[in-house]
Amino acid sequence: MATRKKGTKLFGTDGIRGKANHAPMTGEIAFEVGRAAAHVLKKKHGRNCILIGKDTRLSGYMLESALTSGICSMGMNVELVGPMPTPGIAFVTRSLRVDAGVVISASHNPYDDNGIKFFSSSGLKLPDSTEAEIEKTMFSAGLEKIRPNGAHIGKAHRIDDASGRYIEYVKSTFPKGQTLEGMKIVVDCSNGSAYKITPSVLRELGADVIAIYNNPDGLNINENCGTTHPESMQKAVLKHQAHIGIAHDGDADRTILCDEKGEIIDGDKIMAICAMDMKKEGTLKRNTVIATVMSNIGFELFLKKAGIKMVRTDVGDRYVVEEMLKRDCNLGGEQSGHIILLDYNTTGDGPITALQVLSIMIRSGTSLSGLASCVPIYPQILVNVPVKKVRDIHDFPKVKSAIRKAEKKLNSGRILVRPSGTEPKIRVMIEGDNMESISELANDIAEVIRKEMK
Repeated sequence: MATRKKGTKLFGTDGIRGKANHAPMTGEIAFEVGRAAAHVLKKKHGRNCILIGKDTRLSGYMLESALTSGICSMGMNVELVGPMPTPGIAFVTRSLRVDAGVVISASHNPYDDNGIKFFSSSGLKLPDSTEAEIEKTMFSAGLEKIRPNGAHIGKAHRIDDASGRYIEYVKSTFPKGQTLEGMKIVVDCSNGSAYKITPSVLRELGADVIAIYNNPDGLNINENCGTTHPESMQKAVLKHQAHIGIAHDGDADRTILCDEKGEIIDGDKIMAICAMDMKKEGTLKRNTVIATVMSNIGFELFLKKAGIKMVRTDVGDRYVVEEMLKRDCNLGGEQSGHIILLDYNTTGDGPITALQVLSIMIRSGTSLSGLASCVPIYPQILVNVPVKKVRDIHDFPKVKSAIRKAEKKLNSGRILVRPSGTEPKIRVMIEGDNMESISELANDIAEVIRKEMK
């Protein structure tokens, strides 16, 4: 392989990701990934088919064609669904009973990034061991010798009604007899894969919908919009006097909300709202919520006071899901807006999350601000430090020293410094009782990282 050195790792915490048309996000590597994945996932008997969906990035066409070619060259068939939210691809993968699903997306990243992630036939992200096998197979000399021909070459087929299937499924998770009539809702689609789906779902359930950032052109996905830039959503909620604002990221597996007062309701508060309702309804399995190390300590204390246990995992929705399955829990997620409701889907699902909160608002007769007001959130700051290459902070004594120094100055709270699993950044998160002091401490650590890990 001329485009990548053997021994460099392809798969991160959320599949393969990088700058489009630069290794590892080139057409050549995507072709090889398709061949290796088909070889690993192909069965001796059965349908032998992989479904491929994507978000709205321009580079999605290139990677979709390369993956399709690689998979078909190994004798597996491909079902193409076009632009589709990640949770929709997980759902359709399960409902069509194909062997695997592929999402071409870089989630909340800028348009010139892209990524490839796989779902198993059950709609769960492939385990690390299977991803490692795919990566190992890419370097196998024996793979070059496997060249099906004639009638044994795979074929590709486009599914025209995939979005409609997912829309109907999302609507089915909303309680029968309930309606969104009388609700005014702002939806920030992030110019991403849910640009038609979420507005359609809400309108078909009776809501008055104001959709923004719903005109993707291949270059504007996540551009000053969506879950990472919700300011326009907040302004639109106040301008239109809406009951709620909903913001997705580019592949719509995240959702954050905005209450009627223009205040952001993040993933921690969304989980708290859902947990309290599920406990009341007797549907919260094991009386437990699975979250990550990034979730606010105030959220954890709130759950504890309510008699609900919280278990933390490493950052990454795949680790949350793994722990949920291990403990037989049905609610988990991340502060960033990945909310996993395993009763409905196997991954973070933005449209379904929004519907569940809307249902709670209607059933309780309470505004979103009222539902969220009972969750105390400790001051928290997150500083993202760009680096050329993500490396272990333990290899940098001065960075470790800066962290220890900050910990001594912190009266109460916690410090978490970790590499991003999806971007070349080191994330510095500090919680404490005073925003001014934790901001100063976070920036002190960030400055040392910039000097030492440049």
